[in-house]
Amino acid sequence: MKKKLFLFLLTSTLTASAQQVLTLEECRELALRNNKQLSATHVKQEVAENLRKAARTKYLPKVDVVGGYEFFSREISLLSKDQRAEFSNLGTTAMGAIGERFPAMLTEMAMKGLITPEMAQQTGAIMGQIGQPIAQLGNQFGQKISDALKTDTKNIWAASAVLRQPIYMGGAITAANRMAEINKQLVANEELGAVQNTLKNIDDVYWTVVSLKQKQLLANSYRDLVQQLNSDVHKMIDEGIATRATGLQVDVKVNEAEMQVTQVENGLALSKMLLCQLCGLPIGSEITLADEGKTDLGENAETMQQVSGGSMTDVAFENRAELKMLQNVVDLSEQATKLVRAAYLPQVALTGGYLLSNPNLFNGFERKFAGVWNVGVMVRVPVWNWFEGVYKVRASRAATTIATIELDDAREKIELQLEQCRFKLKEAEKRLSMASKNLTSADENLRCANVGFREGVMEATDVMAAQTAWQLAQSQKIDAEVEVRLARVALNKALGTLQ
Repeated sequence: MKKKLFLFLLTSTLTASAQQVLTLEECRELALRNNKQLSATHVKQEVAENLRKAARTKYLPKVDVVGGYEFFSREISLLSKDQRAEFSNLGTTAMGAIGERFPAMLTEMAMKGLITPEMAQQTGAIMGQIGQPIAQLGNQFGQKISDALKTDTKNIWAASAVLRQPIYMGGAITAANRMAEINKQLVANEELGAVQNTLKNIDDVYWTVVSLKQKQLLANSYRDLVQQLNSDVHKMIDEGIATRATGLQVDVKVNEAEMQVTQVENGLALSKMLLCQLCGLPIGSEITLADEGKTDLGENAETMQQVSGGSMTDVAFENRAELKMLQNVVDLSEQATKLVRAAYLPQVALTGGYLLSNPNLFNGFERKFAGVWNVGVMVRVPVWNWFEGVYKVRASRAATTIATIELDDAREKIELQLEQCRFKLKEAEKRLSMASKNLTSADENLRCANVGFREGVMEATDVMAAQTAWQLAQSQKIDAEVEVRLARVALNKALGTLQ
């Protein structure tokens, strides 16, 4: 069919003014290709697939890199102000303490006879001479210690790489991935429903155009019959056989027939415009449908047998996109409950990273970049939340119950819809059978009326009545044939097997 459609499109492009002949399959293919809702569902499928892939990544470790610079008005100090002052006067303080105790020590040693008074006097003089230089050396040494303990942390550069690997998240990751899978199925089922609706709309409009084309031919035939009768009646009026009142009656019928032709032509043009719009063709395109010339629009017995076989309810429950979508909603709600519950369960994650800083925190605040590795395990255990998790889980379960009730309700409505479609199909088939019989009678009645009128045993009004009855029977047969077609389409749509 795709090759035929390609050839059709190529031909229509090269000869834009040529009449385009479309089959039902080609109309369906064009509609599916140009339908805006289906295009939107294709994009939704792409979105759902990307969301599914994104959910998969939650199983994998995440790595974040952070870097920055900070300026502080004051630096970190390991010493207090008093301690820094003490280190700066370390020599003076030490020599002051020695100077207070050293003369007493020399005197005591002299009294004990350990040294002579002359030696004590000489030692005191020597200490007085070297005390000041020693104090200065001590002060310098203390100042160096104070300077060494400065951190120089006004300008800080830092960077870190952090790795997080989920180990147990209470089932949240599994639930999220399952929800992504269900969401993808939901979008696919939505596309299936859109395809079914598009095909039904195309079939309805297609067979409406075919029926209007048949009614156009019927209206033209009826107009020709009335015009022929009008010609015969006016000849009889000229010969004095018929009255002018009869001629006026026939003229009215001619005008009515002309109006019917105009109305059918307008309806046919509008229906073709609608079909072109659904197929994505220019509204003013000149198209002809492959089934316009058919005299019998009924379906064969084999097709009817295939559709009527098997359990329709089971087939509908298995194929209806609406039920599949509602089941997806129920499944999503169940996974949402698991996701809510997971937030109140213990969570375990493995962490690791590398910290880089300047100044170097691990080597006396050296003004160089240096770092350290770290590995750990993080455990989060909710202890008390005033039953918040219980209430949220109950609310989520209630939403699941609502979705299940809606699914059951939809099943019951679909069962009723199937019965309605089945009854309508039987009524349409019976109406078609009766219309065929009525048409046979109307044909015979019109033949007899024409013969009687030519033989002069029947009036023109009798012929007009027979023509009207014949037109009505033809119209009813066309309507019944199309009604059977549309009832079949509606039944297949209800079964979810329209394709």
